[in-house]
Amino acid sequence: MKTFIKFSLVVAALGLSTGIQAQNRDLDNFRQPDKRGINVFESPKDTVSTFDGVKVRVGGASTLQYQALDHENATGATALIPIGNNFNLATANLDLDVALAKGVRMHLRTYLSSRKHPEPYVKGGYFQIDNLDFIKEGLLAETMKYVTINIGHMENNYGDAHFRRSDNAQAIYNPFVGNYIMDAFTTEVGAEVYFRKNGFISMIGATNGKLNQGANAPSATSPSVMAKLGYDKQLNTDLRFRITGSIYNSAHSARTYLYGGDRAGSRYYFVMEPVGATSAGNSSSGLVTPEFTNKLTAIMINPFVKYKGFEFFGLFETVSGRKFAETDRRNFTQLGADLLYRFGKDENLYVAGRYNSVSGELNAAEDIDVQRISLGAGWFMTKNILAKVEYVNQTYDGYAPGSRFDGGKFSGFIAEAVISF
Repeated sequence: MKTFIKFSLVVAALGLSTGIQAQNRDLDNFRQPDKRGINVFESPKDTVSTFDGVKVRVGGASTLQYQALDHENATGATALIPIGNNFNLATANLDLDVALAKGVRMHLRTYLSSRKHPEPYVKGGYFQIDNLDFIKEGLLAETMKYVTINIGHMENNYGDAHFRRSDNAQAIYNPFVGNYIMDAFTTEVGAEVYFRKNGFISMIGATNGKLNQGANAPSATSPSVMAKLGYDKQLNTDLRFRITGSIYNSAHSARTYLYGGDRAGSRYYFVMEPVGATSAGNSSSGLVTPEFTNKLTAIMINPFVKYKGFEFFGLFETVSGRKFAETDRRNFTQLGADLLYRFGKDENLYVAGRYNSVSGELNAAEDIDVQRISLGAGWFMTKNILAKVEYVNQTYDGYAPGSRFDGGKFSGFIAEAVISF
């Protein structure tokens, strides 16, 4: 309740101070934070500018889950913390999106409350540039019809799965409650340059490789580089096809963050955690990190098909890397498949199924295999309000005897209510 009140007061104060009107909330080149943003990946590239002065859009999201999960492991393994059926911590985001000039927009997201940081915590912010008229009228006008530039401390565009994941309270794009088992997500300072034409997508980017910024230890981390290539086309009224391939490489790092950069935390609270675990201190429950602490190369391929109400999203990911102390690289593979059917008026209802698996060499003694099956359903009460429920079953195999994951399993139901605007 305190989080909700705090969230409401902040939004109200900002709305009054900026004169924001509910009927004038659309921005150019902007992914809508409600139902209209579903199956939008990179921010759209608008052909006509509506800029007529600086405009501030205040938005946000709030979510709440009711969890009814059980967990267990093999006899003799580390004892697990007792868990029951109850509500999780309510989470909230505050978003500021500002049209600064023709084709220039700023985005800033703050986690007002999250599992890992119950206190407000800035996720990051960036500039998106789709036009160079703010420098000189008509500068590279023909080129900028197809080019977008993102600069800042931002969610880096590796793979397509991060466009469908829950970002703390912003969970309206995710048809399920949980994210993928090996959750590729990080926010690093850098720049990305896009070229999009006739359905073809290309991107190249670089970051400083750091989640927590600072000028100290200048040689500890080298820049990370990434690229994406793909095709996305509405082939006819009923059929859309998209496929992308992405790569992310960190050649030398004091600590890599691609699979440990989420500062919000997992949706499955306390599952497979030891006695004495805390919500914030053990925030990655149910996730697998490959522990490629110092060197990492990741490749992800994502097909997406939507035919009328049917929707398929796939994930194939291969990752290799190591710690400095290791001589050889280890390898991990992740597979994922989402199948949905959206129906009813304006496709306001859906049913969904997901298969997700992760396998790889955690260390010399553990060649692990983790599998998850999720079944879900959702109802968009309005374009800003989503109620969803999920049944999840996740199993662990290959862990060393005595590990709390040895013979591990968690399963049960979790329901989530999402408000996003």
